[in-house]
Amino acid sequence: MNILYFIDIIGTMVFAISGALAGRDKKLDMFGIAAVGFITAIGGGTVRDLLLGSTPVGWMKDIIYLIMIGSGLIISLFFGKTVMKLRRTFFIFDTVGIAVFTVLGLQKALTFGVHPVIAIMMGMVSAVFGGVIRDIVCNDIPLIFRQEIYALTCIAGGIIYAIMEHFGVEQIVNVLITVSFIVSFRVLAVKYHWKLPDLSQS
Repeated sequence: MNILYFIDIIGTMVFAISGALAGRDKKLDMFGIAAVGFITAIGGGTVRDLLLGSTPVGWMKDIIYLIMIGSGLIISLFFGKTVMKLRRTFFIFDTVGIAVFTVLGLQKALTFGVHPVIAIMMGMVSAVFGGVIRDIVCNDIPLIFRQEIYALTCIAGGIIYAIMEHFGVEQIVNVLITVSFIVSFRVLAVKYHWKLPDLSQS
């Protein structure tokens, strides 16, 4: 599925940019910015592969990922102010990337014969753990624990994928429906400020 691979590597670059921008916001030096960008780009897939026992991890087997990460870091380091003005555009790429990472992570987990529930968790890990590691490194409470609900979106999308997989829906149809659902859910959640209940106020 070449379109998934294409979106995967573009999403990897976008994640590298988002991590590097976080490093810029924290006023890190050049190495720090690059390190945060790299960790953000490969974090989720690396954690997933290590949990599944798939080594070497994915980005080590395809140099294109490192090229895309490097490109994202260069863009962030030298054109950071311009990129900041395009945050809305990068939000769309980021959202599509999260959706694709969820599907790819879930598919990979299923090939290892794990239970579908575990596969759904691995899809979510692929999509969000790079951001979790980014926030921890930057000394912030991870975004998914305090504002946006895209982790829940990934889980919901993964459930939809697993159900359709169980009933034998053609894979390309399943992928398109799942990706469209995750993208739509996240866009609506951000637009309408959907959040989980704040139990600290109860």
